[in-house]
Amino acid sequence: MALNLNSIGKKIGPFTKEYTWKDPVLYALGVGAGFSDLEYCYEKDLKVLPSFGIVTLYDFMPDLAALSNVNLAGILHGEQELIFHRPIPPEGALITAGAITHIYDKGPGKGALIVAEFETKHSGGQKLFSSRVTVFARLDGGFGGEDAPRTPAFMPDRPPDFEIPAAPSADQPLIYRLSGDTFALHVDAEFARMAGFARPIMHGLCTHGYACRALIQQLIPGAPEQARRLANRFRSPLLPGSPIKTLIWKGAPGQAFWRVVQADTGEVIIDNGIFEYGEAPRDEIRFDGRAAIVTGAGAGLGRVYALELAKRGARVVVNDLGGARDGSGAGSVKAADRVVEEIQALGGEAVASYDSVSTPEGGEAIVHRALAAFGRLDILINNAGILRDKTLVKMDPSDWEAVRAVHLDGAFYVTGPALRHMKEKKYGRIILTTSAAGLYGNFGQSNYSAAKMGLVGLMNTLKLEGEKYGIQVNTVAPIAATRLTEDILPPDLFEQLQPEFVAPLVLYLCSEKCPVSGAVYNAGRGFFNRAAVVAGPGALVSDGQTIPTPELLADRLPDLLKMDGAREFYNATEALGAMLTGPAPQAEAAPAAGSAITVAAVFERLPQVFRADQAGGVDVVFQFRIAGPAGGDWFAVIRDGACAVTAGAHEKPTTTIKMAAEDFLNLMSGKLPAMQAYTTGKLKIEGDLMKSQLIEKLFKF
Repeated sequence: MALNLNSIGKKIGPFTKEYTWKDPVLYALGVGAGFSDLEYCYEKDLKVLPSFGIVTLYDFMPDLAALSNVNLAGILHGEQELIFHRPIPPEGALITAGAITHIYDKGPGKGALIVAEFETKHSGGQKLFSSRVTVFARLDGGFGGEDAPRTPAFMPDRPPDFEIPAAPSADQPLIYRLSGDTFALHVDAEFARMAGFARPIMHGLCTHGYACRALIQQLIPGAPEQARRLANRFRSPLLPGSPIKTLIWKGAPGQAFWRVVQADTGEVIIDNGIFEYGEAPRDEIRFDGRAAIVTGAGAGLGRVYALELAKRGARVVVNDLGGARDGSGAGSVKAADRVVEEIQALGGEAVASYDSVSTPEGGEAIVHRALAAFGRLDILINNAGILRDKTLVKMDPSDWEAVRAVHLDGAFYVTGPALRHMKEKKYGRIILTTSAAGLYGNFGQSNYSAAKMGLVGLMNTLKLEGEKYGIQVNTVAPIAATRLTEDILPPDLFEQLQPEFVAPLVLYLCSEKCPVSGAVYNAGRGFFNRAAVVAGPGALVSDGQTIPTPELLADRLPDLLKMDGAREFYNATEALGAMLTGPAPQAEAAPAAGSAITVAAVFERLPQVFRADQAGGVDVVFQFRIAGPAGGDWFAVIRDGACAVTAGAHEKPTTTIKMAAEDFLNLMSGKLPAMQAYTTGKLKIEGDLMKSQLIEKLFKF
């Protein structure tokens, strides 16, 4: 019987598990709870142990086993990770779905690893937790597959801060199995002997529940809702009735490391434990379950990006060739390895990549590293770069080619294979790194400037090619203290431009919450703004039949140079259309004082500027909340090709738009572009963000 490698990526579920208050109570009793922690055992003001979420695994596992064709006699629970998004309600239904993400081969006689990921929602619609499980298939190795990447966890080399003893009874598996894990290994002596054990063994997840109780008791007593993440590796079996101790080491704020040992012998039963806790900030941006590549991540900006992604739950490929600033040298594994070690010391998950971005083979290898290690790729940050500064007249072709190869070609070589994977999964976030030198020019950097502006062009096309696949591509122009700028920036300014000031923008652009694609941002020292290629209104100096003379253009030069009313275009077709139609008609003169348009007048006119031909199939309610003395509340209902506008607040708006009155009038008059309003915070959107984009389509002022 061979493992079914075609099971990778196949969906499992959804499964629905209905439960009442008795189910989390039964689970709590199964992991040793009692009068000492009555809040888990008494329906009055019942709190649910976060590790109760593990019971959803019992619905998931039979399909995982059937799909993968694993030999049931040889399976053990290898690793487990739970990421908690909100507390589990005392009753309702748990809806779980996921997939097998990878199958690793440990080699002949060494077994295999089957990795699966899934998410669980409550019947009320809330996302409760995500889970990642690794099954150790002891009897299924040696099929010639790839081995799992080595990801050793950091455990403190000092005595633990807490030692919490516990004494599971010899009958503990009989209670615990009633929560759903009815595998015969934990109850049937004959089956246990066939599997190589003298007698039935404890459920690893029962011991896991004891540890969860101990962690909450010591670190967040009485507040299980503050548990954020619980991860571990199952090391050794435990016989029922054996005493245990949960050892806990405090780490950074909101983090602890833990393991469970057999109290009499000191044998490690569960190892590499990580517990994260604390009140979650409202609407915190997280990357749990996501996998990311950061190129040039051995130092500077790339290192900070990798660390911050990992702190928020991402699994990270830290790519760095380890060469010199100018790209010379054979490279070194030390740069990437140091950052991987930093991430692991914080309890995160990361692997190193030493491949060069400047070759097609290197780009493919970097993406393969992510897929092999994590089974997926969601985020790519193209950050790798070198400098070879010279004026153009002194620049050798090798200097031009080397800089272009890393910055522009490198982005192409890594993004190509990454984009292919993201298209299959219909999700992705790609960041390109440009520079002020590319956007505006810088003396002695013609190679660097050309490559960096080339990346803007690459983004402009990738945003179009990735649009229908849920892939967003944005570009950042950072000003930061890195090895590329250490001898360019004045020392006092260098100290102020720490890479940490740029990272928040990059993390936001990498997140699910970001609605923007195809934008360029300057970032540094806490300042952010958007940069764009815009075109002035221009002048039509020919009828399209007669070719104008240079002299005529010289006469009209002031009109050609005007930027009043400049606009940007989403694609080349829009720009061509503007050229074919000529400049827009001149705006009417501003109304005299006392007759300026008002917010109320805009909403009175809204039904008249409604474009019914663009409203097919649209069913939305836009709520407008306009602040200021001239503001107020209005809502527009668009349904069945018609638009109705009413003053006041709607009970269930699809999207809510919040603006100050002055900004709203500037937006409606075309003086304030919608994207600029949004990115500068003048336009705030609540509810369905994507539906807000219909406003410009449905109304033409």
